[in-house]
Amino acid sequence: MNIALVAHDSKKTLMENLCIAYRHILVKHEIYATGTTGQLIEETSNLPVHKYLAGHLGGEQQLGSQIANNDIDLVIFLRDPVASKIYEPDIGSVLRLCDIHNIPLASNLATAEVLLLALDRGDLDWRSLVRKVD
Repeated sequence: MNIALVAHDSKKTLMENLCIAYRHILVKHEIYATGTTGQLIEETSNLPVHKYLAGHLGGEQQLGSQIANNDIDLVIFLRDPVASKIYEPDIGSVLRLCDIHNIPLASNLATAEVLLLALDRGDLDWRSLVRKVD
């Protein structure tokens, strides 16, 4: 499965910790992340990451393109809804594309953990069938 990981600046440490805690699950899948988040994940969890540009430099659009082409199976976008900055990636377009293409999306830690555990159990295997149809 192809998993996209994005985090606002104030949530990057949380994303690193999530990747360390669930490394045993994530290592079985292809990981995609925006530039800075991807670099931090690689350094802290030793997971291989396909890195997009930084979110504000076009990484969000690169992710959106993969979602629109049905190439992403799960998105974890840890966001700070209170203190997000203008230069940080906008969740709106990613949310919209995930809804259009039925891509499971977590925007907070609780949902991210639930989706990762579901992924490990095989509950998201239906994505492989959907990807082959498109």
